[in-house]
Amino acid sequence: MSHNTVALAFSGGLDTTVTVPLLKEAYGYDEVIGVTVDVGQPESEFEEAKATAEALDVEHYIVDATDAFADLLLGAVKANATYQGYPLGTALARPIIAATIQAVAEDHDADGLAHGCTGKGNDQLRFEAVWRQSDMDVIAPVRERNLTREWEIEYAEERGLPIDSGNEGTWSIDSNLWSRSIEGGHLEDPGYVPPEEIYEWTEEPSGVTELVEIEFDEGVPVALDGETMDPVELITTLNEMAGAHGVGRTDMMEDRILGLKVRENYEHPAATTLLAAHEALESFVLTAETLDFKESVDDMWAQKAYQGLLASPLVDSLNAFIDDTQTAVTGTVTIKFEGGQARPVARESDNAVYSEAAASFNTEGITGDIEQGDATGVAKYHGFQDRLAASIQASTNVGDFAADGLSTDEE
Repeated sequence: MSHNTVALAFSGGLDTTVTVPLLKEAYGYDEVIGVTVDVGQPESEFEEAKATAEALDVEHYIVDATDAFADLLLGAVKANATYQGYPLGTALARPIIAATIQAVAEDHDADGLAHGCTGKGNDQLRFEAVWRQSDMDVIAPVRERNLTREWEIEYAEERGLPIDSGNEGTWSIDSNLWSRSIEGGHLEDPGYVPPEEIYEWTEEPSGVTELVEIEFDEGVPVALDGETMDPVELITTLNEMAGAHGVGRTDMMEDRILGLKVRENYEHPAATTLLAAHEALESFVLTAETLDFKESVDDMWAQKAYQGLLASPLVDSLNAFIDDTQTAVTGTVTIKFEGGQARPVARESDNAVYSEAAASFNTEGITGDIEQGDATGVAKYHGFQDRLAASIQASTNVGDFAADGLSTDEE
């Protein structure tokens, strides 16, 4: 095999389709290997990529990485990972995809790694954060040559490239096991109200309700309604259940890594449900101080995940803390699907930092030697400095007024 080979992140869409001949014509590669990584996309996307690769006469591989992706998603649940309010999906998938493509490239003794990302988005950074740790060249033709969609279409038509099979239609869609993102077209106008047609995973909320019990083992969801499931099956099942109730829609103005503010729409039924359940269980079994500190750790984890930098030493340390807290996060949470919401309505755990007797209004004492009356001393000290400061300030103000008055009388 030629030693002038490049492995391309291949979707069969317009960008990656025109990238194939560009890698040969403009970058001098003799052979392009297309790699499509399965992280839970619809089967139609693989068929599209395969058909386009055949039309381009490109050696093409479809690699299943759903198990590795699902494992990462469970880590995201333990970290309650959201960015600006929505569950991370695309951001978590890209490093998995990048690492898988690099493995294929290494197997073929390739010299380069290429993607079709633009210079305005996040994905270029997420791919390259992984690839630039290797000795292979990193090529980004769309970014490096400042290509526009119009130029790409004209280029493809001149060369008879199969862009029809890679037509994205009205909206630009990216799907994986955890989320479905919808952007482009009229959605780029922040004042445009999205039509119902953009949604595929979620129905319009109705008056129907449904309960589901989710079991966690050390922070990891392992069963639904008592039935043990592997991660992929559990997430897929919850996507269908929660989606039927309209759970997991986000319409937001998102701040990208490069500083651009963009309008994004997402669907993430299972993610919304699992995150809500996990947070409910954590609030039941972790102390207030642990919860407060973990919130800052979770936020940093999500930031690094959004940037595609989960392989950093900092994240290793964050994971060590998160994993330690999760030893207590075992139990069940009942979620009620209602009106587009996934609402925790019950929780059970042997590790609960909770005493019904202590919390109840119907018991005289609290626990052990502590009684209600013991709180009187606490109440007296609570806010003492604030009251003292307020009284001093009040007397100072009165003194100032009196002094002003005295000065006026003397005049």
